[in-house]
Amino acid sequence: MKKPNWGTCTEKELWEYVASFLAKNGINTILVGGSVVSIYSDGAYMSGDLDMVVDSYLIPLKQIEQILLEIDFHKTGTRNFFKHPECDHILIEFMSSPVAIGEDYNIEPTSVKVDKVIIKILSPTDCIKDRLASYIYFNAKECLDQALLVAKAQPYVLNSVKKWCDQEGEKAQKAYIEFKELL
Repeated sequence: MKKPNWGTCTEKELWEYVASFLAKNGINTILVGGSVVSIYSDGAYMSGDLDMVVDSYLIPLKQIEQILLEIDFHKTGTRNFFKHPECDHILIEFMSSPVAIGEDYNIEPTSVKVDKVIIKILSPTDCIKDRLASYIYFNAKECLDQALLVAKAQPYVLNSVKKWCDQEGEKAQKAYIEFKELL
């Protein structure tokens, strides 16, 4: 895959480049969080970071760090953030495995083929649930707006969102009603 233009690349371009590079080196990841909203809304929302979950407990962060150095990404700070010296506008963060949305650990990501390599991202339906989870559990109103952005831009399964909200409890059920009213 061709290197992105570091100074102007989109979250989608950076994700495709980094995730496919990691996959070619035996590390499979799943994109989660706000950058999924950016991708599904064609940039109407920008998160500023890529939240990636390695889909194996067996791969230490040090191994990921060594592979990312090959494409000039360096660990920054004390957390699991990585940055390219020419890409000031997007960081990469590695999140703890497994992928979960609220109490749901049965997540089936969407597969995307990039240069004959499969990379993974939350489905639009799971992205909506993820954003609603942030709204519900962290009172992040902007995440309700992000869920609506995805719902208006992508096909998704409303019944699956409702079922998830029902399982998450009363606060989630109220969030679902608000989400549905704002659609």
